Amino acid sequence: MTYEQILFEVNNSILTITLNRPEKLNAFTRQMMTELIDAFDRADADDEIRAIIITGAGRAFCAGADLSSGGNTFDADARDDRTSGLQRDGGGRLTLRIFDCTKPVIAAVNGAAVGIGATMLLAMDIRLAADSAKFGFVFSRRGIVPEACSSYFLPRLVGISQALEWAYSGKVFESAEALRGGLVRSVHPGDSLLEEARTLANQFTNETSAVSVALIRQMMWKMLGASDPMDAHKIDSRGIYHMGRSPDCREGVESFLAKRPAQFPMQVSKDMPEYYPWWKEQKFE
Repeated sequence: MTYEQILFEVNNSILTITLNRPEKLNAFTRQMMTELIDAFDRADADDEIRAIIITGAGRAFCAGADLSSGGNTFDADARDDRTSGLQRDGGGRLTLRIFDCTKPVIAAVNGAAVGIGATMLLAMDIRLAADSAKFGFVFSRRGIVPEACSSYFLPRLVGISQALEWAYSGKVFESAEALRGGLVRSVHPGDSLLEEARTLANQFTNETSAVSVALIRQMMWKMLGASDPMDAHKIDSRGIYHMGRSPDCREGVESFLAKRPAQFPMQVSKDMPEYYPWWKEQKFE
């Protein structure tokens, strides 16, 4: 796919995806959604990519949905490309794709992140913000409801009371409040934000097993919906059994004992365990 609304750049095993409509404050469109989903597909298929950073071009991260259709912006029945049946939320399609990604995902929020610009962040693993960034779950002020699976992700990240305060009010708030509320990990000067994100990404990719990291990501995220710790025990046990007899585990132990950097041979594209994926994919119906 040729990208028109995002940039796709790989450097030292780190993919940087940049939302690239700076003249529109990177407002979200269906085309941007399609391009982002394709970019995550490419990243998962490429063993050379070990981590992903998402940021925005210009002074915004993403100012929300493109409102150029006016009052019909969120009316699915008014769209020229409407399909039959129950209409799917485009932001949810994106966050579900991020949810299933096998690579660590870091958000570098360089400016305004409002509406889908805020909710797309929630399925990413870690969020760093520029000190000039602003956030807003503004749905109550647009006469709609939270989307992009944010009613699942946001309370799990920040707690139900904080999630409801931000969603009820629809207010736009600064990065300092996002930090206090647990939405972002840290706040940085804008000119050092990407450097901080890359430093963090390198910690995830240097001397770590790609397969271990992929399994860790899915185990942690998928267990958010588990009903009992026994569900985690079952998956932990299968993972320990499979990886405990793997070439990566052998290399990890031997390199530690020899006091040398590990060189893990396994690849996500072909060496995931036979039980993966262990969850049943939900259907949209």
